[in-house]
Amino acid sequence: MHEAKTKPTTQNVADFLNAIEDEGRRKDCQTLAKLMQRVTGCKPQLWGPSIVGFDQYHYVYASGHSGDACVIGFAPRKGDLSLYLSAGFDGADTLLAKLGKHKVGKACLYLKRLEDVDMAVLEALLSRAVVDMKARYPAAP
Repeated sequence: MHEAKTKPTTQNVADFLNAIEDEGRRKDCQTLAKLMQRVTGCKPQLWGPSIVGFDQYHYVYASGHSGDACVIGFAPRKGDLSLYLSAGFDGADTLLAKLGKHKVGKACLYLKRLEDVDMAVLEALLSRAVVDMKARYPAAP
């Protein structure tokens, strides 16, 4: 059976963030961690070696494959900050159009720096993504 590589660890998130060499990237990541904690109401947890995730949901694909993932999260990659979130909700395109400088992938939002985006729009985008994920993957009773 397939086992997910990206799963929660016990590594200290503050230590992970403090070890980011680039001061600007470190400060952006610390700001993102505070923002995502406020949006989710959950403490950060390191998923795998480099994803700071918040909250958790369980998925089951039609194939029967299942697993757990963070509801939202981010990773400080070399070129960009990779934000992991669901952006398939109604109104996402409108928010993305107002966000500022960014790129999007299938389930990622890529930012160079937080100073390139409107933080109020980013917070709204993250909040809506959390609501969307919780609606699509309700907690088991």
